[in-house]
Amino acid sequence: MSSIPVVVVAGLHAEVRAEAVRRLLAATPYSVAVHHDLRGIDHGQVERVVLDAWGVRERADVRLAHGCVSCTIREDVLPAVERLAGEARLLVIETWGSVEPRAVAEQIAAKVPGVHLAGVLTAADPAGVLNDLGGGERLRDRALTASEEDERYVAEVLVRQIEYASNLVLGAGEPEDVLLARTVLEHLGAGTPVTLLDELTAPHGSLDAETLAARVDPESLRLPVDQNSDGVATLIWRRPRPLHPVRLYEAIDDLATCAVRSRGRLWLANRPDVLLGWDCVSGLLAIEDRGRWLAARSSRAWSKATPARRAAAALDWRPKTGDRTQLLAFTGPELDRPAMTHLLDRCLLTEAEMRAGSDAWATYTDPFAGVLD
Repeated sequence: MSSIPVVVVAGLHAEVRAEAVRRLLAATPYSVAVHHDLRGIDHGQVERVVLDAWGVRERADVRLAHGCVSCTIREDVLPAVERLAGEARLLVIETWGSVEPRAVAEQIAAKVPGVHLAGVLTAADPAGVLNDLGGGERLRDRALTASEEDERYVAEVLVRQIEYASNLVLGAGEPEDVLLARTVLEHLGAGTPVTLLDELTAPHGSLDAETLAARVDPESLRLPVDQNSDGVATLIWRRPRPLHPVRLYEAIDDLATCAVRSRGRLWLANRPDVLLGWDCVSGLLAIEDRGRWLAARSSRAWSKATPARRAAAALDWRPKTGDRTQLLAFTGPELDRPAMTHLLDRCLLTEAEMRAGSDAWATYTDPFAGVLD
């Protein structure tokens, strides 16, 4: 028996997301979609809706032992997909607005027999993209939280949905909004195809969830092209020497606010073995320990690393430092490239500090200790 393709459709903008689902159902005979409405999740209740091209086939309230997105996926999304796979040629999972598609896609790929991941689509409204990326609203301000404790911001969720997708779908709007939003998606998507809603067709290939994850994880990140285009710019900053922790800390506020989106990996002089992930959206910065550089691991670690991780390390590899590097991408309107590059370069060790060596670096004051330790 052939495997049934599953397409995950995500997005904060409900009307465009729902229209994308309707078009997928209309374009593929014997296709079925399932959507979980999470508005009652705080009380352990979720509404499941099953649709086909003719409309609603099934509507049911689902009680959960614990009110959370992962519980919903485990307790009802996966069983529903497995049940519906026996009667469909295409399965579409429409996520709740604030759900990040990675969790759904990885669970489908790993735990549901008889199906395969064919696509992860993020559908977006042009004006919504432009407004949401620059705003400071939390999900709770729009009644889009996925749990009672959900403190995420609209901009950070939208960015996750855009960057993880295998395809981006842009709804209708004013021509100037569509043009600018498409350019923004092309920068943030880093090569992900952008399709207008009127041109949408159902993907029927096969996707590897591990490959999708590797595109957004800092250690193997797929970055956009360094370019200026139609009012949007991306700056790629890559350097082969370590950062001074104090100077970087002093520059944090300026670096976090100089672009709408920045992401990548860092190497601090006083933490030579630790790969740090940099993730910033609209001034909301997270720096986290992503484990050890491959150069700081045993030789067996290379063979156990994912192909994407090995490829990224090979591109950055140098005889003395291995895969340790600085690699950041900044995306936003009208970036001041010279000023940003100068600010970043000032955070690097000087020639004299480089000559002092790692014993001297280990004595540096570490203002990140409270965050990373």
